Amino acid sequence: MFWPMFAVAVGFLGLLVLGVFAVRVFLEAERLGRQVSESALRIGRAAEDLERAAGSVSRAAGTM
Repeated sequence: MFWPMFAVAVGFLGLLVLGVFAVRVFLEAERLGRQVSESALRIGRAAEDLERAAGSVSRAAGTM
C-alpha cells in the first residue's frame, strides 16, 4: 500500500512543479509581449522623427 500512495504523491508533486513552470512561462510571455509592444511604439516614434528631419533637410537643401 505504501508504493501506490508514494506514486500518487510523486505524480501530484510532478504536476505541481509543471503548474509552477507553466505560470512562470505565462508571466514571462506577457512581459515579453509588453516589451515588444513598447519597442514597436518607440520605433514608430523614431521613424516619424526621422521623416520630419528628412523633410526639413530636403527643404533646406532645396533653398540652397
